[in-house]
Amino acid sequence: MYVNRKSPFFTGLVDDGPGGNLLEEPGVPGGGGGGGGQLDGVVPVGVLGQPGHHQAPLSSPSRSSPHSQGSETGERFSRKVFVGGLPPDIAEEEITSSFQCFGALVVDWPHKAESKSYFPPKGYAFLLFQDESSVQQLIDACIQDEDKLYLCVSSPTIKDKPVQIRPWRLSDADFVLDASMPLDPRKTVFVGGVPRPLKAVELAMIMDRLYGGVCYAGIDTDPELKYPKGAGRVAFSNQQSYIAAISARFVQLQHSDIDKRVEVKPYVLDDQMCDECQGQRCGGKFAPFFCANVTCLQYYCEHCWATIHSRPGREFHKPLVKEGADRPRAVPFRWC
Repeated sequence: MYVNRKSPFFTGLVDDGPGGNLLEEPGVPGGGGGGGGQLDGVVPVGVLGQPGHHQAPLSSPSRSSPHSQGSETGERFSRKVFVGGLPPDIAEEEITSSFQCFGALVVDWPHKAESKSYFPPKGYAFLLFQDESSVQQLIDACIQDEDKLYLCVSSPTIKDKPVQIRPWRLSDADFVLDASMPLDPRKTVFVGGVPRPLKAVELAMIMDRLYGGVCYAGIDTDPELKYPKGAGRVAFSNQQSYIAAISARFVQLQHSDIDKRVEVKPYVLDDQMCDECQGQRCGGKFAPFFCANVTCLQYYCEHCWATIHSRPGREFHKPLVKEGADRPRAVPFRWC
């Protein structure tokens, strides 16, 4: 039986399937984060002004925030929807036929092309709809049980099996905890391996409870489908909280059904001048290295890195480097 429900505000969804709690795609170590703690989503790289003043934009190598994308286009959900707990013998064509009544779609799962399999190997898949409006139609057709959504699908051997439907709401990708504080990229951390059901508000509350001083949290999403990539960033309002977070290196994210140990690194920018020479010893080029040791926490050109880190006690410091050639680009961002 299908029951029409209003769109819920999804929290802490667990994906039931043969592999247990499928909170994120397998085969994506670190949740999509690269070396040096860089992030491919919305990142606060400019200091925002106080309320009532002009606010500088955030910067993003790959996407703008849902506030600048979703609200202006009228979109509310990612076109990519997780479906878990599928019958083990359901094939791609049967999944497509079960959901095509909501609109044109493609069925996908991790490493699908490489495996050349017709069946989702882990009991879950992703529905990639052509139109965002299809997602709302799917939600309206679901049965709601507490904070989870279900829809019945059939396979050759199992009839009307409830499978979990997990949409991603675009507004859940950003959360401002303290709008009175400016966002400082040098007090921002990268969080790798973030479970995909976790919302920015939940990440902010967890980190604030552990370290205090959180003013912003964001979830990294891919630029086309705006679906979580498994990483996030958290901006702190004070140096003490920032240092406490990066010194811990790992944090246990516990919320609802989620319980996962994830990595925390300083967020590394690629448009910073050397803090020692201000570009004078490197021809005005941006500094390639960041030292995350709490005795440094500075950007260095190659010359200054070699000079400073030849001193006793600093020779074992390791530089963080932002990987990838893409420069961050400015995007409009409006406070909630």
